[in-house]
Amino acid sequence: MAPREQDREQHAGPEAGAWGGLHRLDRGARALVLGLSLALALLLGAPAGPGLPGGPAYAYDNPDLLPDHPTPVIDLAKALTDGQRAALETKLNAIEADTGWKLRVLTQYDRTPGLAIREFWGLDERSLVLIADPRGGNLLNFNVGDALFALMPRTYWVELQTRFGNQYYVRDHGEDGAITDALDAVAICLERGGCQVVPGLPQEQWLLTLVTSIIGGLVVGFAAYPRKPEHKVEWAWVLLLSPLWVILFGVFGLGPIVTRTSDLLPVARNVLGFAGAIAVAYLIAQNTVGKARLADGGGEG
Repeated sequence: MAPREQDREQHAGPEAGAWGGLHRLDRGARALVLGLSLALALLLGAPAGPGLPGGPAYAYDNPDLLPDHPTPVIDLAKALTDGQRAALETKLNAIEADTGWKLRVLTQYDRTPGLAIREFWGLDERSLVLIADPRGGNLLNFNVGDALFALMPRTYWVELQTRFGNQYYVRDHGEDGAITDALDAVAICLERGGCQVVPGLPQEQWLLTLVTSIIGGLVVGFAAYPRKPEHKVEWAWVLLLSPLWVILFGVFGLGPIVTRTSDLLPVARNVLGFAGAIAVAYLIAQNTVGKARLADGGGEG
């Protein structure tokens, strides 16, 4: 070792050695983080090629798969019969002629024209492309033009996808049914001049509203049982718990119904469920907890 280097090392002392170790550690940590980041990017973020099954086949341009005639439906996955495709083409052309909105359908599996559909269909802000691809967890995807968001917000398209594209709906109605039903819902909203939610009330969604209505009624019934002999209904407790049962019955029990359908039958059923739950909970609480409290000389209201 050169004399000057020895002298610097002797005068640097243990502090310099510590800083050097930290510097080496810092370089090692940065290398480790960089390596992990690169591996994670390759694992999660690297796009799959068009020939790989399960990759996003629409992420490239293949105009050879485009039909040789103008059509609003490109059915590469053969999800529709010839009759269904012809009827859908007629319907979508009529919607465009009447309203100016372009509704287009692309079904794909292992082949897709990719970005070539933009020029083929002349897509713009007034266009909607429904992409049906069964390789993902949800059959349906939507390429929505900016002008459509003024009529139907982003939450509408999320609900539309989850309602008609989930695997249970596709299993019960088929891919063709999921495609046509989703487009029917869009057409209804375009005729109305826009929607905040998807029209129609599925059976499972109504059951959920019924359950929340019944729970709200149970809250009211247990709150209303008398705590004192001179009371028949404890209105103070009912009002105290009103934020809870109003949300359960009004917001979650009736709100999803009145915003999606004009049918009064599910409303009547939920009201009856709410009232019946109140009566049952009131009688149970009165004959159990209420009797015990009154036998002990009454509770504090």
